[in-house]
Amino acid sequence: MAARPLKSTQHPHDAEIGAIRKSWRGRIRFALVYPNRYHVGMSNLGFQSVYRLLNAYDHVVCERAFLPEPSRKQPPVIKTVESGKRLSDVDVIAFSLSFENDYAHILTILENIGLPLRADQRDDRHPLVIAGGVACFLNPEPIAAFFDCFLIGEAEAIMPRFLDVFAPGNKRRSMLKQMACDVPGVYVPAFYEVTYQRDGTIAAFKPREAVPAGVKRAYLKDLADSSTCSAILTPDTAFERTHLVEVARGCPHGCRFCAAGFIYRPPRFRPISALANDIDQGISQTNRIGLVGAAVSDLPGLGELCGQYQDENIRISFSSLRADGLSAELLSVLKHSNVKTATIAPDAGSERMRKVINKGINRDAILAAVDALVANGIPNLKLYFMIGLPTETAEDIDAIIRLSKHIKRRYLKASRSQKRIGEITISLNCFVPKPFTPFQWVAMAETADLKKKIAKIKNEMKKVPNVRVHSDVPRWAYIQALFSRGDRKVADILSLAHTYKGNWARTLKEISINPEFYVLRERDLNETLPWDFIDQGFEKSYLQQEFKRAISARPSPTCRVETCNICGVCNPSQ
Repeated sequence: MAARPLKSTQHPHDAEIGAIRKSWRGRIRFALVYPNRYHVGMSNLGFQSVYRLLNAYDHVVCERAFLPEPSRKQPPVIKTVESGKRLSDVDVIAFSLSFENDYAHILTILENIGLPLRADQRDDRHPLVIAGGVACFLNPEPIAAFFDCFLIGEAEAIMPRFLDVFAPGNKRRSMLKQMACDVPGVYVPAFYEVTYQRDGTIAAFKPREAVPAGVKRAYLKDLADSSTCSAILTPDTAFERTHLVEVARGCPHGCRFCAAGFIYRPPRFRPISALANDIDQGISQTNRIGLVGAAVSDLPGLGELCGQYQDENIRISFSSLRADGLSAELLSVLKHSNVKTATIAPDAGSERMRKVINKGINRDAILAAVDALVANGIPNLKLYFMIGLPTETAEDIDAIIRLSKHIKRRYLKASRSQKRIGEITISLNCFVPKPFTPFQWVAMAETADLKKKIAKIKNEMKKVPNVRVHSDVPRWAYIQALFSRGDRKVADILSLAHTYKGNWARTLKEISINPEFYVLRERDLNETLPWDFIDQGFEKSYLQQEFKRAISARPSPTCRVETCNICGVCNPSQ
């Protein structure tokens, strides 16, 4: 549901519930920065959970900051939401990075607050500039020049040790050296040197100092004692006044395009009792609860948990439900919560392509899910598909059209018995090859090719009533790929784009670096990749094996935590 429009004199945070305000005196001062607008940042559960985590320490005060709203006038100096302090006055500026397309905003924010853009231009007088978030887990190298250090892994596992080492007033370099050596998950780019071969590929990644040769991601082995839920409720989010609760991290299904399914291994579920406590906390402030996770429907006992609240005026929604995971209990929850739109992600139209990506669901399961949703009174349906996947053919694009039309016919027939005909929305997403997935070596599809495929699907589906088609902008998917697959040289591209005030067409035309080297080039399986220095817990050979299975359209089994050693995460010593 869209947020209610605010009055011109009203700030978004005026309607917040739950903001934490502390005295700055005698405390380590953090500015937690989301490099996008307030609405986007406050919709991010990871951002909110780090805010809660930091403020749980008595000797820490953490306040939020965001990219200013667009203005025809000179943008105001960015200040913290809670107390209106300048970011230059804090001890640590911590960026929360979820999406590569936000990278350009990092430089905008640093310039706005008067900090040198590059880390090597700052000294002990400046705040420490750090970053964490899923984008950093994958590949921090394209933005390495702008940060003093990165937190590679989950904040709950890193922050206690980070705060043990960090002390305001200490010499920056010696403190960073201690962090790099003693705090698992801390990556300090300045302590490492990258050399290149004549063809532009990486020759070596070596320490300049006496620090570990690589960085091992830090993660929580057990989620029982963690509480990841909304810290603040506000109407100005994508989930208006909804209390979000994290159900799980990771996903056992191993879809080959999905980075979260690999970097969050092993998949972990939070205990039912802990989830119930978080839900109870939320319903003390709102009747809207959102359960979040890559595979929410896989949680044992989820139906029973949600059933506890069906006699109350509580609306429960889910971030993701697999087509083959719609139990009778979950369908009852959706119906009781008066959910108007349900989402199914076939991701591909053909059975062959679903085997390539290891989706693990077939056409019958998708259609059965459609029938079940309509039967439970959900009027609208959203379908997610990807285009530009490896080995994709024209037949696979036609299969998306055929499956969508078949779903529409099936949906229409079932809807008539309910005497209400809703709308189907098809979302087309451009595939971007991500680090630490079996597809990290493949080339991205060319922008012109993606545009043609989108146009074909839209032209075919516009003839079908009550069906809408939305799509990515291939140009922005290209930029995302550049930053997700780039090395340290890409920082120069970002700097030039900042100089040209976000004019990417001019930037890509004038830059001496060829962006297609990073985006459109298929990489050798034995090539040293920019992100290879990060240890995610599994071997590169495992991803190579999965890549070969993908090319031959062979599926792999779901992750069986602690009972197999296929990827090596659960049994690293073996």
